[in-house]
Amino acid sequence: MNLTYIATAAMGLESLVAHEVRDLGFEDVQVENGKVIFKGDESALCRTNLWLRTADRVKLLVGEFKAETFDELFEQTKALPWSDFIPENGEFPVIGKSVKSKLFSVSDCQAIVKKAVVDQMKNAYQRETWFPEDGPLYRIEVALLKDVATLTIDTSGTGLHKRGYRALHSEAPLKETMASALIKLTNWTPDKPFVDPFCGSGTIPIEAAMIGQNVAPGLNREFASEEWSWIDKKVWYKAVEEANDLAKYDTPLDIQGSDIDHKMIELSINNAEEAGFGDFITFKQMQVRDFTTRKEYGYVISNPPYGERIGDKEEVKQLYRDMGNVFRQLETWSVYVITSNEQFEQLYGKPATKKRKLYNGHIKTDYYQYFGKRAPRS
Repeated sequence: MNLTYIATAAMGLESLVAHEVRDLGFEDVQVENGKVIFKGDESALCRTNLWLRTADRVKLLVGEFKAETFDELFEQTKALPWSDFIPENGEFPVIGKSVKSKLFSVSDCQAIVKKAVVDQMKNAYQRETWFPEDGPLYRIEVALLKDVATLTIDTSGTGLHKRGYRALHSEAPLKETMASALIKLTNWTPDKPFVDPFCGSGTIPIEAAMIGQNVAPGLNREFASEEWSWIDKKVWYKAVEEANDLAKYDTPLDIQGSDIDHKMIELSINNAEEAGFGDFITFKQMQVRDFTTRKEYGYVISNPPYGERIGDKEEVKQLYRDMGNVFRQLETWSVYVITSNEQFEQLYGKPATKKRKLYNGHIKTDYYQYFGKRAPRS
């Protein structure tokens, strides 16, 4: 079956997601705002859910068409092959969004799509009564943008950032997908030292360990589409087997996380153990100004406090000065910092080699990149 999929992405991460999709062997890849479109069979659905580190979800595209009236929305939704995907007992709630479209009432659009899907399925299953909806989940989304309706079924279930290792997290957690993106935007390799001096609940170091050992981020979790009847269980087994075969669990890693808060260190240690990296990551309670190292050609990748709250502003300014004092000395190290604080470079004491705009959740941030001296070729 040749199907079309949409991998959704946070703004600014689309090119990373597209790169990951191509790395999995899919060639016909289109990049649009917030999404990456690609084609593949059923195994594509399994492999992308298991492997994509920086995407939010993988959705199955059922149809796309122009709709300026509720009638058009109803008729064209009803014309789509819903019964090819949703069985008679499937649970199919409808969610929606509308941007710059004549059909702006999301609740009305959702109700119309639901009715159209029910009608199509009643015809297909020759059924008079309503559907029980007590089986696997097929969450439908109707997304309207400039009068074009895109209808999808979510294959992931819980968002892909939920890897299954972080039962508890800090107050302002960085999503796992964003942590992965921060690492993928550097040229760190697993043979180089890696440090996160504001590790919070350990997300960046754990994602680095996953990347370093080529562990598929979805290996420890479940997906809505695992229960879908039209995907042979063997296809899932094969995808999981492939992921296990490709993992390099014995790759040595030099990854360290530190934080001023001992509770965060305990949390990080628990999360790292849950993820299977308890023996590969060192966590310790420490202030950034106390960091020292004799190692060369390492990487600092961090999401420090931004100073968004009034009382934290002065403290955060001092923190950035401390970072500059410590890391500017390390000529062979590369330093990468994400923050919404526009004074970062002045406080750090050095302009960044490169800056990239990123959104951390809804916060507009810059990713400041300081490149260290290159290692001599061995």
